[in-house]
Amino acid sequence: MTGDSIPRGRTARGRDGARRRAARLSLGCGLLTVGVSISITAVAGSPRFVYQYVPLLLSVVVLGLPHGAVDHLVLPRARGAPVTARSVGFVCVLYLFVGTAYAVFWWLAPAAAFALFVLGTLVHWGQGDVYALLAFVGADYLETRADRLLALIVRGGIPMLVPLIAFPERYASVAETLVGTFAPGSAARVVRVVSPTLRTALAIGVGTGIALALLVGLIRAGRDDRGAWLVDLTETLGLVAYFAVVPPVLAIGLYFCFWHSLRHVLRTMLVDPVARSALDRGAISDACRRFSRDAMLPTAGGLVIFVAIGLTVPQTPATVPDVVALYLVTIAVLTPPHVVVVTLLDREQRIWDPTD
Repeated sequence: MTGDSIPRGRTARGRDGARRRAARLSLGCGLLTVGVSISITAVAGSPRFVYQYVPLLLSVVVLGLPHGAVDHLVLPRARGAPVTARSVGFVCVLYLFVGTAYAVFWWLAPAAAFALFVLGTLVHWGQGDVYALLAFVGADYLETRADRLLALIVRGGIPMLVPLIAFPERYASVAETLVGTFAPGSAARVVRVVSPTLRTALAIGVGTGIALALLVGLIRAGRDDRGAWLVDLTETLGLVAYFAVVPPVLAIGLYFCFWHSLRHVLRTMLVDPVARSALDRGAISDACRRFSRDAMLPTAGGLVIFVAIGLTVPQTPATVPDVVALYLVTIAVLTPPHVVVVTLLDREQRIWDPTD
C-alpha cells in the first residue's frame, strides 16, 4: 500500500512513533480545548460578544485557513510520488473552477449557499474525525462502511447542529449576517432555521445518531478495542457538552483551529516524509516549520480571495461580525475543492475500504 496507510491493531500503531506523537497532539489538544472552554464558561460565563470572534480571526493565520493550504502536495506524497507541475495544476484548476462556481452561487442564492455550506462542513468535519478515529484513536471496531458513515454524520453533525439546537438566536444571527452580505433584503428569511419544530427534530435525530453509534461501537469493540471506544465516548459526549455550553461563535472558532484543522495538519505531516521523520524523532517544531513553509504562499492566496470577495459584495463590511462573515464566506468558497482533495486522500489511504 502507498502513502500513510492506516495500520490495524494497537501493536502496529504502537511501533509508529510519528503517528503516536501525532495522536497525542491531536487528542490532547482537542480534549484540553473542550475541557478548559466548558470549565471557564461554566464558572465565569460567556465573554463579551466581540471577544468571541477572536479565535476565528486568529484562524486566518493559525491553523484554520492554512490547514488546507498544502492540498497541492498531499496527494502525490500520499502516493509516494514526486510533486509535479501536473499534480499541482490539477489542484489549482480544481480550486479555480469548483471554488468559482460556488462563489457565484453565493451571489445568486445566498440562503441556499449557506445551507450548502453547513451541509458541506458537516461532511468535511465528519471526514476528518473518521480519519482521526482510525489513525489516532485506533477504532478498529468501525468495521464497515456503514459504521464509518454513521461516525461521519455524528461527528460532523455535532459542531454544525448542536449550536443550532442550543443557541438558536445566535445561530440565526450569524446566518443572517452571512446571507445579508450578499442579499440584505432577504436575510430575515433565515430565521426559519430556528423554528422549534426543526430544532426538536434535529435534537431527536442527533441524539439517536449518537446513541446508535456509541452502542454499535460498544458491542463490536473487543477487549483490545475497549480503550479506543472509551476515547470515542469521551470525545463525543465532550463535544456535545462543549457545543451546548460554549457560545457558538467562540466554540466554532476554537474547534476549527484546535480540533479539526490541527488534526488535518498532522495528517498532512504524516504523508510528508520530511515532516514525518521529524515527528518520529520528536522534533515537532521542525515538522511545524516544514508545514508552515509549504502552506505560506497558498495561505496568502486565500487572503487575496478574501479581499477580492470583500471588494465585490453589495454590502461593505462595517463591523467585526461583518468581517468575520466575509471570512466565513471565503472559507465556504475554499471548502468544496478542499473536500474533493480530502476525499481523494481518503481513497489513497483506504479510509472507506474496511477490508484493508
